[in-house]
Amino acid sequence: MELYILESIRTNNFTDPEMYLKITGIWQNVHERPEVENMAKYGVYHNYESNYKGNYDLSIATASFPTATKLTVSEQGYKNFKVDPSRENGVFEAWQQIWALEENGELDRAYTMDYEKYEVDGSIEIYIAVKE
Repeated sequence: MELYILESIRTNNFTDPEMYLKITGIWQNVHERPEVENMAKYGVYHNYESNYKGNYDLSIATASFPTATKLTVSEQGYKNFKVDPSRENGVFEAWQQIWALEENGELDRAYTMDYEKYEVDGSIEIYIAVKE
């Protein structure tokens, strides 16, 4: 699948004191762009330093915005997690579940490229690359 990057940051979930501000900031910037208002949006996690405790890039992207930088995402080798969009912290709770599965040896992550897909209808899914 080809996605087009609108904005990117590099951060760390545990050691970057500005992580939350960085992530909410780029999402806010994208939400303020009227040309992508009615498009599905993707939060793509890539360029992992190590595992979920290391540095990574987060890029916000859409499937159709060809003037932006292209990012090719494999569509195979993922485990899918549905997020409850009615919960205020649903995405964070899903990530906590993913990290716990990994810590317990129940999820063998590939750390290539993971992504969240935010549909226009409000549904959210997280796709985690797994080793095959």
